[in-house]
Amino acid sequence: MTIGNFDGVHLGHQAMLQAVVARARELDAPALVLTFDPHPTTVLHPQRAPKLIQTLRQREEAIAALGVDGLVVVPFTRDFAAMPAEDFVRELLGRSLGVREAHVGAGFAFGCGKRGNVELLSRLGEEAGIRVATLDVVSEGDAPVSSTRIRSLVGTGDVAEAGRLLGRPYAMEGVIAKGDRMGRKIGFPTINLRSGNELYPRDGVYVTEVLLRSFERTFSCVTNIGRRPTVYEDYATTIESYILDFSSDVYGEPIRLSFHERLRDEQVFPSMLELTAQIRRDVEATRLWFLARGRG
Repeated sequence: MTIGNFDGVHLGHQAMLQAVVARARELDAPALVLTFDPHPTTVLHPQRAPKLIQTLRQREEAIAALGVDGLVVVPFTRDFAAMPAEDFVRELLGRSLGVREAHVGAGFAFGCGKRGNVELLSRLGEEAGIRVATLDVVSEGDAPVSSTRIRSLVGTGDVAEAGRLLGRPYAMEGVIAKGDRMGRKIGFPTINLRSGNELYPRDGVYVTEVLLRSFERTFSCVTNIGRRPTVYEDYATTIESYILDFSSDVYGEPIRLSFHERLRDEQVFPSMLELTAQIRRDVEATRLWFLARGRG
């Protein structure tokens, strides 16, 4: 078993999970992951709680895709946070879950007040018959791969680099909601994503791809995140996507929207005519992006 929040299931997490799966196959034992929901900081320090990279469903899917046999999701409460480190190892890992090996990162901390560390886990594990193994941090460039680093990249709009560290494009999930049909009026009908994700890329225009589950395939699209300042003076942030070469009615459909590249900032245009001309250029840039990757 490995233990952690695993928000993003990024390259560092993947290395840990792959090591656990490989070792479980050697032992002819199930490979398990213990994670928490909600994020511990949301409960203990809500004013500092991070905007999560994934919904719980996305996290579950990404973990399962790596060959993990079971996911244990612990409801994180203040009562659970008060559990002594000794009880966490002896009662939860040992008696309740029957863990034979625990694989954790070198900076792993657990138990009330995060008093537990790898050294204590190893000592308590030995008493409970649990072998403890640690994995070094995975780095890319000059810094470790971390959920915090990826959140920062998404927040500044660098979805390409965020995707590289995730090992897949940053994605948001939700359903298609009805908008004001302004896009249809100017010749670019859009879908509006109502998402359950907490983390939004910075306002701007992006090369994206949408998975329409009812069609069981993905479509190229260009997405605007922002308040549409050319059309409205004060409007809530929307996520609008124009799907290339597509015309079906898909309101209410569940979708996954993947972000590949940032094209530009959101802008205020002097007229609707100039806005429409820029959208045409954005669509052409999106076509070229996919064509350059053999996906036109």
